[in-house]
Amino acid sequence: MNALTTDFYEFTMSCGCLEQFSAERKAAFELFFRRVPQGGGYAIAAGGAYAAKQIASLRFTDEDICWLRTLGRFDEVYLSRLQSFVPSCDIDMVPEGTPVFPYEPILTVSGPAWEAQFLETLLLLTVNHQSLIATKAARICRAAQGRPVIEMGARRAHGADAAILGARSAYLGGAAATTCTRAAQQYSIPPAGTMAHSWVQMFDSEYAAFRAFAKQFPERCTFLVDTYDVLSSGIPNVIRVADEILRPRGYSPYAVRLDSGDLLPLSHKVRRLLDAAGYPRTKIMVSGSMDEHSIRSLLDAGAPIDLFGVGERLITARDEPVFGGVYKLCAIRDTHWIPRMKFSEDAGKQTIPHRKTVYRLYAPSGEPIADVLTLCGETVYPPYTARTLHGKSVCLTDFSAAPLLRPLLRRGRAVPLPSLLEGRTLCRRQLNLLPERFTRTDSPAPYPVLLSPALYELRCSMNGN
Repeated sequence: MNALTTDFYEFTMSCGCLEQFSAERKAAFELFFRRVPQGGGYAIAAGGAYAAKQIASLRFTDEDICWLRTLGRFDEVYLSRLQSFVPSCDIDMVPEGTPVFPYEPILTVSGPAWEAQFLETLLLLTVNHQSLIATKAARICRAAQGRPVIEMGARRAHGADAAILGARSAYLGGAAATTCTRAAQQYSIPPAGTMAHSWVQMFDSEYAAFRAFAKQFPERCTFLVDTYDVLSSGIPNVIRVADEILRPRGYSPYAVRLDSGDLLPLSHKVRRLLDAAGYPRTKIMVSGSMDEHSIRSLLDAGAPIDLFGVGERLITARDEPVFGGVYKLCAIRDTHWIPRMKFSEDAGKQTIPHRKTVYRLYAPSGEPIADVLTLCGETVYPPYTARTLHGKSVCLTDFSAAPLLRPLLRRGRAVPLPSLLEGRTLCRRQLNLLPERFTRTDSPAPYPVLLSPALYELRCSMNGN
């Protein structure tokens, strides 16, 4: 990523920090969000691996420095520092694939104030986008109830980077495969693809199109059957080609894909026709403006669907395409750390001061029961009394506590991170542990995010309470 891919005020503020304060002044920032998008009960943390790679390699080119000089806004001391810039911040983040909740830090930055300030936009654009898509994918995949979901959104993505990183995030959130070939190559995601209507229209007949496809690609052969008429043309031609081409060679159709029509009755009729023809193992795949709501509606109604192809509503999170992560200062340091807090007439926009640790508390069954925000250095063990964000006292007993934040960079250098597949496995495992009341699609219960007594008292004292 080019070092100029940031908001311009990051330059003015970082330059101002160097002018007004010692270059040795430290600052601590936190990235968190205030509300789960799409009315959900959880979000999925993503973007850490990409952010670590981009920051560790962040440099300013001679061309960048020359352009900044032409603006006449920055002195040569600052430009010289940019020209020799090498990242030195420490960054921690919850592991990719972890379910996260409002107001808890999912990423923290500490280091030279001018540098930590400059990283704001890069971190937000990375974590916001990838967490948004991972969250949407997790919702869709849970609605599919274990049936594979194929990410098919590259042609609707907001640019090439969004297609590639969106496919990665969708796989992290649970998608089984992607149709984006570059993402499949770069991130070792299983590639998938069937055929388009144009393939069928290239030939003089649908039968000829299916026959040619089956001859060339007999393994895992998937037929798009709604170019003309699903029941009177598409499925009969699939059966004919299967009988003539695939079965004699030891194959059967892997799937048929429905991309339009009234999918509930149509899928039942297709299933009956395939079963009667001796192809009970041929799967039914549906696509066309799918999301978690349409998928759940179809399955709740008993549709015999085996695979889902999801495009624009996943890759753009179309129903709410914004993940509202924010990046806020929580402490500064000259000789010791001093807490900082943002105030607001809107209580929801007030920040929680000071550098923090996040613990996830687990019941003996392994079920997460709450997250607790503490001051750095505090420990959490039962019995434990904490406060809700609104001040209610909560007593917790019989639990184990695990810290969530893990090193992402140390002194600007990336540390070894779990693989994408490990993050995907973590996501599935953690979501399966969460009680259904927190993960359901509609009207989920709010997951408890609590404050340690010391952190609660600090917030109250700084807020004048």
